[in-house]
Amino acid sequence: MYTLVMTHITIVSVTVFLHRSQAHRGLDLHPAVMHFFRFWLWMTTGMVTKEWVAIHRKHHAKCERDGDPHSPMLFGIWKVLFRGAELYREESHNDETLAKFGHGTPDDWLERKVYSRHSLWGILAMLAIDIALFGAMGLTVWAVQMAWIPFWAAGVVNGIGHFWGYRNYNSPDTSTNVFPWGIVIGGEELHNNHHAHGTSAKFSSKWYEFDIGWFYISVLKFFRLAKVKKVAPKLKLEDGQKPMIDLSTLQGVITHRYEVMARYADIIKSTARQELAKLQSTPQGEDVTMLRRVRSWLHRNEDVLQPEQVAQVDQAIARSEKLSTLVQMRRELGRLWESSSASSEQLLGDLQAWCQRAQQSGIEGLEQFAVRLRRYAA
Repeated sequence: MYTLVMTHITIVSVTVFLHRSQAHRGLDLHPAVMHFFRFWLWMTTGMVTKEWVAIHRKHHAKCERDGDPHSPMLFGIWKVLFRGAELYREESHNDETLAKFGHGTPDDWLERKVYSRHSLWGILAMLAIDIALFGAMGLTVWAVQMAWIPFWAAGVVNGIGHFWGYRNYNSPDTSTNVFPWGIVIGGEELHNNHHAHGTSAKFSSKWYEFDIGWFYISVLKFFRLAKVKKVAPKLKLEDGQKPMIDLSTLQGVITHRYEVMARYADIIKSTARQELAKLQSTPQGEDVTMLRRVRSWLHRNEDVLQPEQVAQVDQAIARSEKLSTLVQMRRELGRLWESSSASSEQLLGDLQAWCQRAQQSGIEGLEQFAVRLRRYAA
């Protein structure tokens, strides 16, 4: 029980202080609370705040592209899962990473003279405490404490959280929610929710999801020890269908773009299953094999696919008018929020034209999607 409590406090320190407060500025903590977390992490992990924050920010900036410090898409799932701490240590020696992404972290006397300079002192002090409390068994307690974060945070969240699980949002990466109950890793299990709304202090989004890290933040907020700065925007749908798409619709669609694309992904998946069923009843076995190979890529953002994968997708859907239409219109819809030079009026016109084409496509799921899209609001 002692070990579980101690490791849980460490997890809370990582998710509340390092992750949500320092890396993403989703909340501000009272100086006394912030220093407790700093001291605890020094004792139980030896991690330096600036290093952790810089590496995590770089992960978001370079997610699953060249430069991502710990992507299973680049390094492989098993290396990230079991050797994630090694990847962290390697990146922590990159001065360019620390200079570019480590700004705004604590830089007081304690940080400079103790926590950063003598990170080994803390974990050795923890070893002495564990041995004093439990004798020889204290070595095992200490070993579990030292392995807890490298395995769960560096391995499970960074590895499995980009490899296996479910997705509420079709964010431009492979992030997943490992479980709907964020308890063991302090809410970090809800990784896809986090990647969709990176600066949100709250990671849960569905009614059935529980984020214990948010629970602790709420307690701190109640006692005025924390100030929440940002949470994910709530989805707003107008009652009934609006007579025309306006700027409020456009803003609502862009704000909730990852939720929009997750719904669109469901249409593509359903259509792909239908097309596979049709092909299986014909002698065109090569088409079946090709579509099976690419079906998990059809709804993915092209940024996370290799050029050869995009080419295979185009080849596989060439014989399916429905899939060709859906994939092409998905790409066009995504350009609405990828365009940095178009004016609001241009984007509004593009959205109106897109919805009109969708409602005239003859594809039932796409027509219903366009009707719902017209109800989005800022």
